[in-house]
Amino acid sequence: MKILIIEDEQGLREVIRESLEKEKYIVETANDYISGIDKIGSYDYDCVLIDIMLPNGSGLDLLRELKSLGKKEAVIIISAKDAVDDKVNGLDLGADDYLAKPFHLAELHARIKSAIRRKNHDGDTTITWNNLKLSPEQRTVVVNGIDMVLNRKEFDLLYYFIINPNRLINKTALAESVWGDYIDQADNLDFVYSQIKNLRKKLKEANAEVDIQAVYGMGYKMS
Repeated sequence: MKILIIEDEQGLREVIRESLEKEKYIVETANDYISGIDKIGSYDYDCVLIDIMLPNGSGLDLLRELKSLGKKEAVIIISAKDAVDDKVNGLDLGADDYLAKPFHLAELHARIKSAIRRKNHDGDTTITWNNLKLSPEQRTVVVNGIDMVLNRKEFDLLYYFIINPNRLINKTALAESVWGDYIDQADNLDFVYSQIKNLRKKLKEANAEVDIQAVYGMGYKMS
């Protein structure tokens, strides 16, 4: 799952990023209104953490922009401002939750999981696709009652395909969803190809009823 942190306080931003990466999230960051607007306009995320007080603009304006674009990300406002008006405005604008600073990282993790679950899966933590069951929180995949062993990137790719069914996805979009800000590590996207090849092989060996098709010259599609 992919998280965007929009927070101008570098120390807090890095602490949140590191804690989320330990939980196996893909994490991207922005440190002001302008970089935040660029990120939410260019990429998709499972959850966006937004600080209200940002350089060059307001986090509430970012929330307005996100909703005007029709984006479906879960949104949690994180702010030192704990005023009732700010909470009400944020929730009225479509935020899913509001967390006042200072907060415990364990509480933030729980809020993120809850917001994503409510937003994407109607409260169900498990996603079912034919004879395959995937748990984003436990990072497990089960086919016909038998556990599949996937590495981190294979799991992230499978999850991305499952939440984007019947959609043609190019390799760049796949790389951005799985590697986030570290897309350069994808080695000219050849690594994306090898990971998808391995994933498709494992799915076939497990008799999973999941068809990830290669569309020549364009990308991949799961149907």
